[in-house]
Amino acid sequence: MSRIGKAPIAIPAGVTVTVDANNVVTVKGPHGELKQAVNPDLTVTVEDNHVHISRPSDDIEHRSQHGLYRALIHNMVEGVHQRYRKEMELVGVGYRATASNNVLELALGFSHAIYLQLPPEVSVEAKSERNKNPLIILESRDKQLLGQVCAKIRSLRKPEPYKGKGIKFVGEIIRRKSGKKAGAK
Repeated sequence: MSRIGKAPIAIPAGVTVTVDANNVVTVKGPHGELKQAVNPDLTVTVEDNHVHISRPSDDIEHRSQHGLYRALIHNMVEGVHQRYRKEMELVGVGYRATASNNVLELALGFSHAIYLQLPPEVSVEAKSERNKNPLIILESRDKQLLGQVCAKIRSLRKPEPYKGKGIKFVGEIIRRKSGKKAGAK
């Protein structure tokens, strides 16, 4: 059985957590503010720099939501304290990325360039160095939004298993397949 929901969330210096009457948790920090509505069955309390979440019963629904909301609030506290960062790599001949004014322009081997307007909460930077694959660096305080943006970018050209071309995360290992083999008769 998971014990994630029972673990208290430590609040770092410079971060404030408040809970209003409608069970909406607001987290403010040096990198902005995030809000999350919590199930009214659960009780969220802030005591001496720790956030505690308690459930009314051991019902399966309450147990699953207990861990879920604890993880969501923990991610909010971490995000406003120090932003989340994802790095993506473009592997392929002629693949390029440029970023300006939260618009990401990608050249991925199609007949046209792809333009992505990113949400204002996500900051983007594109790096290109000689003899290295282009990098896309994304940062945000909202972990869920950052993951959605990364998934959208990756879906434009997923890494394929034969040559390894596509958009992948830095450090990700792509399982490679061997190509056709000559059949011996």
